[in-house]
Amino acid sequence: MTWIGRTACCWIALLGLIAVPACNRQSSPQAKRDAGPIAIRVAPVVSRQIQRVVEAVGTLYPYDEVVVSAEVDGRVEEVRFDLGDAVAQGDVLARISEEEQRYLVAQTEAQLRQALERLGLKNEEERVHDIRETPEVRRAQADLFDAEQRYKRARQLVDQGIGSQQDLDAAQARYKAMLAAYDATLNQTRNLIQQVEQYKASLQLQRKRLRDTTVRAPFAAYVKERQVTVGQYVRVNTPLFTLVKINPIRLRAEVPERMAPWIQIGQAAEVSVEAYPDRRFEGRVWRISPTVDQSKRTFLVEALIQNPGGELKPGSYAKARIRTNKFEQVYLVPVRAVNYVLGTNKVYAVRGNTVEPREVKLGDRFGQEVEIVEGVRPGERVAITQLNRLESGVSVRVVEEGTRSE
Repeated sequence: MTWIGRTACCWIALLGLIAVPACNRQSSPQAKRDAGPIAIRVAPVVSRQIQRVVEAVGTLYPYDEVVVSAEVDGRVEEVRFDLGDAVAQGDVLARISEEEQRYLVAQTEAQLRQALERLGLKNEEERVHDIRETPEVRRAQADLFDAEQRYKRARQLVDQGIGSQQDLDAAQARYKAMLAAYDATLNQTRNLIQQVEQYKASLQLQRKRLRDTTVRAPFAAYVKERQVTVGQYVRVNTPLFTLVKINPIRLRAEVPERMAPWIQIGQAAEVSVEAYPDRRFEGRVWRISPTVDQSKRTFLVEALIQNPGGELKPGSYAKARIRTNKFEQVYLVPVRAVNYVLGTNKVYAVRGNTVEPREVKLGDRFGQEVEIVEGVRPGERVAITQLNRLESGVSVRVVEEGTRSE
C-alpha cells in the first residue's frame, strides 16, 4: 500500500472515532426516554395539627457569680478552699491577721467607757432619759440653787437696811455666773451624749472590721478561682476568691423575633449538651428580654435548670426545646422527600406517570417529617426515592413499600 493510501485509511479511522461519541451524546436523551419509567416510592402530603416547639442554641451561665474581696488590710494567715471546692453559706474561706483590729477595738471601747461614766451610765446599752439627772448637770444645778438662795438673802437684808449693797452686788454677780455655768453644762452634756453615740458607731465599725478579718462565703457555691495565698499582704478590695452558684443554672438563648408571642414565662424547656448526648435536662423559662437586638432580629430568653449534680457547667453551649402554647395546622412530608439542589429545596410531585419538581420553603422538623410552608397541597403525592434521577417530565412508575424498585 502506498503512503497516500495509508494516510487516507488513518484519517477515515480517526473520523470514525470522533463520530462515535458525538452520536452517543446526541442519542443520550433519547436513550434516557427509551429506558422506560423510573420505579419510585411515594408518600402523601399530610395535614396535621402540631404544637410549635421553639429550638434555640445558647450558653450556660451561673445563677450567681461573685468576687469575694478583702474588706480590711492585713496579712493572710489561713486559706481553707481551692479551685473546684464546694462551699456552704457561711463557711470560712480565709483568715486575715486581726491583731491591729483588736487594738483599735480596745481603744474605742476605752473612749466610750470614759464618756459613759461622765453621763452616769453603766454600759453602752443604757440611755440618758433626762439630761437634768446626769452628774455634771446636777452639780451645776446645785451650784445655781446655792447662788440663787444667797442672792435672795442678800436682797432681803438690803431691803431691811441690814445688809450692804456691796454684798448684794456680789451675790447677784455670782448668781448670774452660776446661771451661765448651768446653761453651759447643759450644752456640754448634750454634746457628750452625741459624742457617746459617735463612739458607739465607731466601736461598731471597728468590731465589724474585726469580724471582716474572717472571710466567709456569702452563699453555697463552688470555687471558680482562688486568688490569694497564705502570707500575702492584702488591702481593701483585693480579690480573694471567685465563687459561682450553679444550682440552679441559667441558659441564655436567642430566639427569632417572630416567635415572641409564643414564648411565656414558666414554659417547660428541654435542654441538651454535647457532654451528655443521651440526657435531657428539664428547665423552665425564667426571664424574657423586653427588647429585640436590631442587628440579629432576636431577643434573649433565659431558662432556669436544676443542676444538683453539677453536670452542667457555665460557659458550655446548650440546645433548648421550648414547648409553646401555639398549635397550628401544617403540611408535612417525609424528610427524605426533600432534595437540596443548587441552593434550593425541592420535592417531586407525582402527576400521573410523570413528576413535577416543586421549589418548597421548609419549616420545622418533627422527627422524620418536615413542615412544608410553601410549594405543596395536602393530598398530593411526592417521591421519596430516586430523587437524584428525577426531573421535569420524566416518566415514573409508582411501586408500593416492600416491592423492589429498579
